[in-house]
Amino acid sequence: MCIAAFIWQAHPLYPLLLLQNRDEYHNRPTEPVAWWDGCDILGGRDAVAGGTWLACSRTGRVAFLTNVLELHALPEAKSRGELPLRFLESTKSPKEFAESLVKEVHLYNGFNLIVADIASKSMVYLSNRPKGEAIVIQEVSPGIHVLSNAKLDSPWPKAQRLEKNFKEQLEQYGEGEIPVKEMIHKLMRDTVKAAKSRLPGICSTDWEYNLSSIFIEVETPLGRYGTRSTIGLTVRANGEASFYETYLENDMWKERTVKYYISKAKSY
Repeated sequence: MCIAAFIWQAHPLYPLLLLQNRDEYHNRPTEPVAWWDGCDILGGRDAVAGGTWLACSRTGRVAFLTNVLELHALPEAKSRGELPLRFLESTKSPKEFAESLVKEVHLYNGFNLIVADIASKSMVYLSNRPKGEAIVIQEVSPGIHVLSNAKLDSPWPKAQRLEKNFKEQLEQYGEGEIPVKEMIHKLMRDTVKAAKSRLPGICSTDWEYNLSSIFIEVETPLGRYGTRSTIGLTVRANGEASFYETYLENDMWKERTVKYYISKAKSY
């Protein structure tokens, strides 16, 4: 399902600082963060459908998504993981790209997609849910945001908890350096579940309760499901990007960091 917290264009050192948990079945084949062969895309890869949940490019484009919690999914739907890739491979602005998707978003199950271009300081949010309502295309304002499994900044318990803790950590570090690994440990491993009375009531109470923590672990008939990757992505004002991932591989937690400079990055 995934959850992300980020600060956008509101910190003197970091135009973007993003933390994201990826939730998925543990037995689904996945490749850890790396540069993809033949292109300038950096991110993890779903080895089944070939897409990604968060990736960036050498030119300073960033895209990530979460699923929308819904009772019925379409088995014939296109893979949502292709959407970030399409943006990263595109030359359209974030807004132009979002607008170009409107006519085909019905081909996908529920998603929240954020696409950004660091150089132009543009970030756009797109969602195809709730069904029957107008497609949401929204410029993301500078500041702190949380994206879970409803609309951007929806007041779900896990989103509110992560936002509160994220703000507290940012206030602690002020305008100085932010230790991303330490922040991930404090924020993204949180297993506290919500009160059942505060659950959204979309699916079964037990399933929603198991999904109500920031870090998820649950046994299902299809195998263990939960948080199997956490990413910390930072982009500095001088164009230096750092992509840190801690991930499960053969039931062992591993980590990897890739750093690079965004080409043609502007000064902030």
